[in-house]
Amino acid sequence: MTEDLKKMYRTIMDDQFTPNMEISFVEQDKRQTLFYEKVSWTIEGIQKGLRYGENPGQEAALYKLVNGNLVLGETETIQPGQYLASDVELLQSGKHPGKTNITDADNSLNILRYFVDEPTVVIVKHNNPCGVARSDTLEDAYKKANIADRVAAFGGCIAVNQAVDMATAEAIYEQYAEVVVAPDFEPGVMDIFAKKKNLRVVRIRNIDRLQTFVGQRCVEFKSLIDGGIIAQWSFVPTSRTKADLKLAESEYKGKVYKINREPTDQEYADLLFGWLVESGITSNSVIYVKDQVTVGIGTGEQDRVGVAEIARDKAYRKLADRYCFEMYGIPYNDLTDEDKQADIDDKVALEKGGLIGAAMVSDAFFPFRDGVDVGLREGIAAVIHPGGSGNDYQSIEACNESGATMVYTGQRSFKH
Repeated sequence: MTEDLKKMYRTIMDDQFTPNMEISFVEQDKRQTLFYEKVSWTIEGIQKGLRYGENPGQEAALYKLVNGNLVLGETETIQPGQYLASDVELLQSGKHPGKTNITDADNSLNILRYFVDEPTVVIVKHNNPCGVARSDTLEDAYKKANIADRVAAFGGCIAVNQAVDMATAEAIYEQYAEVVVAPDFEPGVMDIFAKKKNLRVVRIRNIDRLQTFVGQRCVEFKSLIDGGIIAQWSFVPTSRTKADLKLAESEYKGKVYKINREPTDQEYADLLFGWLVESGITSNSVIYVKDQVTVGIGTGEQDRVGVAEIARDKAYRKLADRYCFEMYGIPYNDLTDEDKQADIDDKVALEKGGLIGAAMVSDAFFPFRDGVDVGLREGIAAVIHPGGSGNDYQSIEACNESGATMVYTGQRSFKH
């Protein structure tokens, strides 16, 4: 029975999707058409498309935009031929990619495009980042991103913005990953990865040009149960520099409430880092960032205070697991020595899950101060959110009472 179940994941779908696809937008006598071509790879001498869709048994196909240009108002699509995840180069196929591998790689690049000047690593699992970090070296950025949530990173997609060097490859080899995505790989790296026969190694040379994708839009399609489609332009964060942010200010019943202090340079760096990472996270979401490393990530919840609590709780759990793994080489959940467990718990509690001095990031405004209070009780130093709630004054007061600072982006960052 077990072997029969395992066969489900080894099944390769022979998709029946056509080799070409066209989508036309028609207005009176004007027709604008986008032309797509199905993607496949030569694997062991056979042309293969996507392994399967979100689940075994779901046929799926990957198409790349090869021609056409859509202009609606003052907005136009990204030009054809600027390929990223829609035309990956498989250096090592392992089990060749399925839909989730491609979408995980795509969302990692969605985040990574905003970080080009320093080594940065994004680890994505189920289309959400579980660890994102910047550092002086790629190896250190990877280690920080991985240890931020070592458990969730298991079997994830690792994307980096620089060529993978030997030290980084050795660090990645020690973990289990499904996909590694990079602009290139230094000599000897593929010999290391070849030892992981099921690892998919993907080269996307355009990662070197990711900054050119900042601000560019594509059309996103969401299919409905009845076959209907919602079309929308992709999201573009407008707050990408310190100058784009506004110190929190709100008027309530004739009284103006202002944040008491401006963020420090380090706080601004964390706030912007967190806001740009936020653009790739499923809503409702709240995340915490410290020293340009994610500390706790809460995703896909229905209420904002709840997701702030989830992100906080994850920060505590992940830090406990990190300390246990570093000290004893085992997951925290496998630690049976009660004294050692208590020592780790005390250390994590003293450090408040690593949240002291962190930045709190929310993809939409806080409707009440209770969401901000979740972070403030843990010692966060700065908050970034769109602003615009009728109760923004409450959140401003909460920050002022704790000596924290707050900025607005003036733009919501929902992702569904």
